[in-house]
Amino acid sequence: MALLALGLLAVGLYEIARAWYRPFVYSRGINDFHIADTLGNSLGTVATVLVFASILGRSHTQTLFVLRAAAIAVAAYELAHPLLGKPIDPLDLIATLLAGFVCQYAYLAFYRRELDLESKRGERSNPPENELPTGPAA
Repeated sequence: MALLALGLLAVGLYEIARAWYRPFVYSRGINDFHIADTLGNSLGTVATVLVFASILGRSHTQTLFVLRAAAIAVAAYELAHPLLGKPIDPLDLIATLLAGFVCQYAYLAFYRRELDLESKRGERSNPPENELPTGPAA
């Protein structure tokens, strides 16, 4: 639920920034290091990744996988722009990748304990081959 709320918050922040911040920066010729130019990709990636992870993730490990897959999909979409007749904007690609990494590492930081517990549970349910119980052959 928190990921969905954060994803929707990213959409709201983008709409506010698109309506007020971007025109403010452009009209005054402010050099904001291309933040206004890449708002759609950075906040759009955050929104896409978090909403997909909140909807499709059933466990913390699966949510992390979906989060990574969604970030890769958004970057692949950016790379596929020439197929749509648009040029690849390197700054948009960088913003997309940075936003994906920030989402991943923030998720890892906030849910490290839960991810560790899930991995330990997985190790117990899948013992190594040499530790399988041996018994009389049926």
